[in-house]
Order: sequence, then C-alpha cells, then structure tokens
Amino acid sequence: MKSIFEQLGGIYQEENGYLIPDLRLPDEEEKPIGIWGQRHLDYLKQYRRVTYTNFLTSGRLNAYLADIDRQAQECSHRLIEGMKQEQGITEQLKEENTLEWTGRLNNIRACAREIVNEEIIFA
Repeated sequence: MKSIFEQLGGIYQEENGYLIPDLRLPDEEEKPIGIWGQRHLDYLKQYRRVTYTNFLTSGRLNAYLADIDRQAQECSHRLIEGMKQEQGITEQLKEENTLEWTGRLNNIRACAREIVNEEIIFA
C-alpha cells in the first residue's frame, strides 16, 4: 500500500537502511534581481514569512522578485521624470546652477523612493 506522500507523487531514497522522503525545491529559472527586489525579499523574510515560504516552495520566488524589481524601477523612473517636469528641473538649470540642480534632483529621488517603498516594496 502506498503512503499519502507516494500517492501525491513523492519518492523516497534509501540512506543507511532508512527510507527518507526526497524533498527538493522545484527548479526555477534564475533571473537577475536588483536592489528593489532585494528590499522586497528582506521585507518578505521579516514580515511575511508565509508568503515568502509559499513562493520559495512553489519555485516562483525568483520570478516574483524579478517582477517586483521591474515594476519598482519603472515606477521610480516615471515618478522622477514627472516630478522633474513638474518642478522645472531642466538641463538648462543644470548648466546654470549645478548645485541647485543636484539638490533638487536628490530631493525628487528621495520622494520617489519613499513612494515606491510604500506602494510596491512594503505593501
């Protein structure tokens, strides 16, 4: 009679006379994960353990993190470009007053980072 594990497609391997369930994570295509994906991974590990474990054991964690990273990058880029236009931060300002341009651009980047963290990374 087969065990429930075997009925579900599980197999055993013999080690030192004992049958041990052969438990392996499914193969997953490795995709590059940037800083946004790494931040979300840290968040999942710390605050959403069940979600993290479900993605890990289903073999979809890497694809999920790569998608989150892509979404966050696109959102950040859109926000930065939109705020630059809204606030009149141009190449002309960069030529005329580099220090002001740098300060204002850094402020915009910080704002965009906070929005992306709130809406995508820590959601």
